[in-house]
Amino acid sequence: MKLPNLSFLQLRTLLCCAVVAFLFSCRSGEKLYNKGRYDEAVETFVKKLQRRPSDTKARQLLPTAYQHSLKLHEDRVSQLLVSNNQLKWENVRAEYRSMQRLYDIIQSSPAAMEVVKPKDYSSAITGAQENAAEARYERGNILLDRGDKASARQAYDEFAAALKLVNNYKDAKALMDEAYHMGVVNVVISQLEVRSPYFQFTADQFRDYLVRNIQQQQINRFVQFFDERFAAENKVPADQYLELRFYDFIVGQTYVDRTQRDVSREIEDGTKKDSTGKEIKKYITVKATLFLTKQTVVSKGILDYRILNTANGQTIRQNRIPGSYTWINEFGSYRGDSRALSDQDKRLMGGREMSPPPPDQLFLEFTKPIYTDLDRELRGFYSNI
Repeated sequence: MKLPNLSFLQLRTLLCCAVVAFLFSCRSGEKLYNKGRYDEAVETFVKKLQRRPSDTKARQLLPTAYQHSLKLHEDRVSQLLVSNNQLKWENVRAEYRSMQRLYDIIQSSPAAMEVVKPKDYSSAITGAQENAAEARYERGNILLDRGDKASARQAYDEFAAALKLVNNYKDAKALMDEAYHMGVVNVVISQLEVRSPYFQFTADQFRDYLVRNIQQQQINRFVQFFDERFAAENKVPADQYLELRFYDFIVGQTYVDRTQRDVSREIEDGTKKDSTGKEIKKYITVKATLFLTKQTVVSKGILDYRILNTANGQTIRQNRIPGSYTWINEFGSYRGDSRALSDQDKRLMGGREMSPPPPDQLFLEFTKPIYTDLDRELRGFYSNI
């Protein structure tokens, strides 16, 4: 490879930088060692030997740093093993993994292997994982035997942790499924009846949209939502019943407001001469009469919802959520000088009387804010159940 043409000054600078970097590397490893950060010191010394196998300081300090690291981790293991912590084996595994990492690092450098014979902790890690999985498995069985939903959910997590530690551990998968079915809360959402058959279809749309979206959101893995008809047809046992009904609603309350208003403005209208003959701006007052019409159609209602415990019939949660929608159409005309109109007045000019949306659309519009609030309340309640 052809080297680029470098001046003597550039070569000297590069050599100085290399020497400084090397010396800093030596000092940094020694500094870590002196601070008692032995794991990091071992890694630094090994990297140094990978670059320069004959480095005296690294070969001298690596064995001592490694022995100090092992002692620290082994002491922690000894303390953990005599503790009453039920999950101690997971911490033991973490210590063994730290030591195994040092083993792998040293194995990567022939020069490091010349001065250190690292200890392989792979069997110890496997044994710790087995013990850790057994501890989780036993905790899960104890919780499952309590027979209540809250304990079953905790048991589910314990069995899941056991399987994460050791794949296919004993019958943990089957027990995890059992814990899930025992801990899950089945919420059946009622039909939504309204007093007017005309709005029943739209009310059903509101409820169906709620059911579909709350199922898709998966608020809580231990909560399942079912349509009332589906639950009845498939004999789904209900733990809770979400009862929905519109407490009160008005659709299409119409108001028509017609007003007349006189407006005037002073505007510039050329120039005129004053008594001295000097030209000055001339102003005139222009006037107009506005004829304004405002159509307003108000729709509003209140949704009452209750969450019932089907085991004892008690109300767990209840609230009334209001919603409203106002349709507005404004238009106008004027008589007089258009220059008297403000920009806002001009925007009202023209237009015509219009028919409001059909009642079913108005019903749907006022239920939109109700749905938003109901969805938020249900997510907040069931995410912490």
